[in-house]
This record gives sequence, structure tokens and C-alpha cells, in this order.
Amino acid sequence: MRRWVIREFALLGALTVLVGCPRPGAPPGGHPQTPVFRALAPLPGEEPYFEELWELTDVGENAEGYFSWDDTRLIFQSTRPPYACDQIFILDLRTGRLHRVSPGQGRTTCGYFLPADAEVLFSSTHHVGPECPPRPDLSRGYVWALYDYDIYVARPDGGDLRPLFQAPGYQAEATVARDGRIVFTSDHEGDLELYVMEADRRTVRRVTYVPGYDGGAFFSPDGQWIVFRGHHPEEGPERDEYFALLRDRFVRPFRMEIFVVRPDGRDLRQVTHNGGANFAPYFTPNGRFVIYASNMHEPRSRDFDLYVSDLTGRSTVRVTYFRGFDGFPMFSHDCRYLVFASNRTERLPGQTNLFLARLTAWARQQWCR
Repeated sequence: MRRWVIREFALLGALTVLVGCPRPGAPPGGHPQTPVFRALAPLPGEEPYFEELWELTDVGENAEGYFSWDDTRLIFQSTRPPYACDQIFILDLRTGRLHRVSPGQGRTTCGYFLPADAEVLFSSTHHVGPECPPRPDLSRGYVWALYDYDIYVARPDGGDLRPLFQAPGYQAEATVARDGRIVFTSDHEGDLELYVMEADRRTVRRVTYVPGYDGGAFFSPDGQWIVFRGHHPEEGPERDEYFALLRDRFVRPFRMEIFVVRPDGRDLRQVTHNGGANFAPYFTPNGRFVIYASNMHEPRSRDFDLYVSDLTGRSTVRVTYFRGFDGFPMFSHDCRYLVFASNRTERLPGQTNLFLARLTAWARQQWCR
């Protein structure tokens, strides 16, 4: 479901901006045999935290690129020929080779590597049928569809595919802690809440209990916190509308804030209070800040940029200034790079690709140590 932020907020009208001229460069792990991805100049004077920038994809719609634990590969979701809706792919940053992991049927979302990189997980609707589920009817306004996803694990080559968590309804947005715990969103108990699966893959605990949507969660580097996006409507008409949409398998995402919580549900607190659509949070490698996408500078617009805030929300730094969509950021585990999705080089209106930025020494000093 994270994908639908791009589909509507960006695809229906983001503006194009000149990014810069191609120049030589190679991504992490480069050696003489490594193909050169398209190198771009960061926006002059406006993206001071990036030393270099590479475009990693240039076909189809691409989003949610997440590093393997050894930082040599990215797993991401993409709609590209011959597939009519999102499938999960892995890109090797050392060789440039790309291969599909998901079964090529149904719609998939939210791929992630498990520790030691021997397995990946993702959510898929292929158990319902081979066709792409229909896009939501927007006659009730802009909504996300809650497809019938279950969570699966497989080898990175796509083999040994098997279910990890199955229940009626929506099971998706799964990510993994360094110790193997998995956090995900599910509505199998009547609301969109966060759950943690222990590393034994047998014990599952509910984390959040506030009425409303909680999702897009990630663990902190030390596993002591979870950061997520949430919308908790006030009791009354707003909450009534939320549950009415939920019964029809929809959710409306215009207002979302960033929260943190302990994995056992304690110490829930709100980080952002800007009234915009804040999503795709991820902890900085030192665990002191969170990076996320937001339209806080122009709430309810389609212009999303990346921001970094401390856990109180009082100190916030804007990272990107592209007039369009930037989202889904993740730091490499060695904290030298940031991967994110953007439509800054769109060939078609709103086309979204993956980009890799080398961080400056200042950024590494602030966010890594």
C-alpha cells in the first residue's frame, strides 16, 4: 500500500525539473567490471547533503528500494513490461544485473531482506488469483485499496516460496530488525494495526491499539524502537468515515504523522505535528533521527520531499528540494549512501525511479555517528 502515494500524489501531476548533466561515476562496490549507472548532479545549492547522485532504474514505475544487509543489492517493487502491476525485483549494485523474485502473478508489495541476506520477504495477492487486482474506484475521493495480501518468504533467487503470515484481509508493509524480528501491518483484528513477529516466526504480538491506520514501520538500528506513519481520527464523523471506508477495503491517506513506539507497545509518541501527509520514515544509522517524506511545506499538494527530524520533532532539516516526488528513503548500513524514489527524471508524466546518493561528510557526521 505504500506504493499508492506515488500513484496519485505524484503520477497525476508532478512537475519536471532539470536535474543536471550526466557525468562519470559508479555506485558502491564498484570495480572495473561494474556498469556505470546514469550519474546526475544534485540540484545545485539545494541538496547539500549529497556528494553524488545516480539513477538506478529507467524503465517502468519503481519504488521502495531497500538495501541488503551487506549493502550490495537492492530489493524493490516495479511495474514494468511484461507485468501489469507491481512485482518484486532485486538489483545487484556490483554487476547491474536485475532479476524478479516474486512469482509474476497478482500484485506484490514491500520487499525486504532478512538477516544474512539468505531470504527475502514480500506481500502478494497471487494466492487469490493470477490477475492484477483492480485499482480503487475514486468516486469516493482519493483512497488506497486494501488488497488481500499475505506475507511470503523466498530465497533471493525466487525459489522456495512459502507463506510467512496468512490471515483474512490485508497483511503487508513488512520490514525486518537485525535480530530477525518482523514488523508489519494487518487488519485481521478489525483495524489497521502494527504487529511484531518474533525471530522464531511463531510468536506474533499486536503493538498498536489506537483506532486508525498504522503502517510503513521500521525498527531502529538497535531494535529498541519502531518508527511508523499513522492516522488516528478523532472520535465522531472522522472516525466513522475511517471505519466505513475500512469495511469497503479502503483507507484515505491525506493526513498522516510520524510516530515512534517500543516493540512491546510502550512509550508511543508522535514525532511530527504538521498536518500534512508524512510517510516512509526510516531511522538514521545512529538511531537519533528519522528521515521521511512529507509535503509539510505545501500540505495536500503532490510535492513531497525528504526531511530529517529528531525524535521530538522540534529539530527538522529539509534534505531534498525537487519540485515533484521524493520518497521511500533508506540509508545503507555503512551509512555512506541513501537510496530513495523520485520522479525527477521522468520520461513519462509522474514516472518514478530509484536513485542512489552518496552522503557528504557532514551528513555522515550528523546521522551516522
